[in-house]
Amino acid sequence: MTDVSPNARLAFDLVMFKPFQARNKGEFTLEPQGGGTRVTWAMHGPAPFITKLMQVFCNMERMVGGDFERGLADLKTVAEK
Repeated sequence: MTDVSPNARLAFDLVMFKPFQARNKGEFTLEPQGGGTRVTWAMHGPAPFITKLMQVFCNMERMVGGDFERGLADLKTVAEK
């Protein structure tokens, strides 16, 4: 964790090994919504040439989107206990 704003934001360093090595910044942002909280998980970082080339031929949402969805579902399960 690199930065925390209680009830609003959690920032962290994200290190990935697959499908390629990358070091990025990640963050959860929290927004009150109705009787619950909307959580958004984002990733930010540099995009070297090879990454930009991969984005032309590969669907990044398909590559990492499932991991984000599972992570958010796990977070929901833990938060509701």
